[in-house]
Amino acid sequence: MASIAGIISQHGKIDDDSTKHLGKMLKLMRHRGPDNSIIRTLTDDRGAVGANEVNLTPRKTYCTALEETPLILFDGEIYNERPEGQTDLDLFKEYYEKYDRDCFSRLDGSFSCAIIEKDEEVLLARDHVGARPLFFGSDDSIFYFSSEMKGLIDHVQFNIQELAPGCLYSTKKGMRTFEPFAPEVPELGDMKETATILRELVIEAVKRRMSGVEAVSLSGGLDSSIVAAIAKEFNPDLKLFTSAVKKAPGPDLENAKLMADYLGMEHHIYLITDSDITDFISDAVWYLESFDEDCISGIISNYYTSRMVKEYSNLVLVGEGADELFGGYRLVLKNPKVKSEEQRERLAQKLLDIAYNTALRRLDRAWMANAVIYRTPYLDPRIVAFSKKIPMNWKIYGEKQVEKFILREAFRDILPEKIANREKLRFAMGTGMDDVMDDLVSDKIDRQEIKQRPKAAYGLPFASFKELYYYDEFLRLFPPSYEKQTIRWDPFK
Repeated sequence: MASIAGIISQHGKIDDDSTKHLGKMLKLMRHRGPDNSIIRTLTDDRGAVGANEVNLTPRKTYCTALEETPLILFDGEIYNERPEGQTDLDLFKEYYEKYDRDCFSRLDGSFSCAIIEKDEEVLLARDHVGARPLFFGSDDSIFYFSSEMKGLIDHVQFNIQELAPGCLYSTKKGMRTFEPFAPEVPELGDMKETATILRELVIEAVKRRMSGVEAVSLSGGLDSSIVAAIAKEFNPDLKLFTSAVKKAPGPDLENAKLMADYLGMEHHIYLITDSDITDFISDAVWYLESFDEDCISGIISNYYTSRMVKEYSNLVLVGEGADELFGGYRLVLKNPKVKSEEQRERLAQKLLDIAYNTALRRLDRAWMANAVIYRTPYLDPRIVAFSKKIPMNWKIYGEKQVEKFILREAFRDILPEKIANREKLRFAMGTGMDDVMDDLVSDKIDRQEIKQRPKAAYGLPFASFKELYYYDEFLRLFPPSYEKQTIRWDPFK
């Protein structure tokens, strides 16, 4: 529910005005929390910490505990049971006081956080899925951290790091991993019984995330359609939101309209124009902090959907995560390079492991560009754990190799037949974005220029001439070494 940042000396007093610098760091991320901005100066001029916040209720939503040490900055949401009225922040404080650093393995939720102890030790932690980002680095014995790497631009030019999911970093003890939250989940039955269990888990995950939600992002695909259908049962007044490219809307728009009509729910549609795309490309690179072409194409539709949602709500349910868990990447998992079921299972896990740098980065940066908090039912730890028990041949099923088959079977009765049976498309293909990006970017850069500049400075080959254009925008906005944080979606590496 925030962007967080900090400047902490590891060896005594800071001569510069750390409060002023911290304020600038937060200003660069104000899109992630425009409602409240909070700064706390540390004792003995040893630095400052702070956050930008999004209010999820008419009352202020706190994400910081800065009155006494340990100081806490918490970006995320927790779904552990708690007394009525207890906030996520208070629950986190309770767990940290009770379990110390073992608390992170006990938290059911999506989070990144920073804790500053009395001796100025800084702890950074991030949940195992890693939807919410956190970057850090040091310069001249001063430690910096920031939700997005743009917050570090003026302070860390080299050796910037992204905290990996499932990791705990200490400025005194270094990096270590921690065990994930491990909920108890049922054992498998036969395929029909397993589909029933999966159905119950998904419904419960949506229910757990319904508090305050007034919007669902409806792409027109299987996953978001299931979320919308379930969510309607808990709040019939929910609104659905869809974006598509105006001149080449792709199949997703037709399917989103079909699903909205089937549910009888209010449906808001934004048709993205050519000028919307070209005017936003530089901003897309800025928000995304990457020049990967798939992520750039993907963030555009998400951004315009989030802008629509913001007019109605600060909260949205989304359908991300099901592809990674239930075999949605059929062409990857059935690639000729895959020689055994064991290799296919490892590859499926790799898809989930790298999602935070690809699909989830696009998701986070697009929604938070407009300060809309996204909730992801499919990434509930119970669903993640149960999905790992389901055999791959129930996910990619039969002679036709139907992807996400077990998920389709679990919810076939609450979907139109066309939605239940539709083939998985890449996100940018389904929205129509792939059809227009080549033409629009070719007006900005010579397609042949990639022959003279085939790679970025740190060695990443450009996937197309479009990436070369995005890369030039990236270098205009970020220090050159930051390009090392651009990760290519390649599960075979």
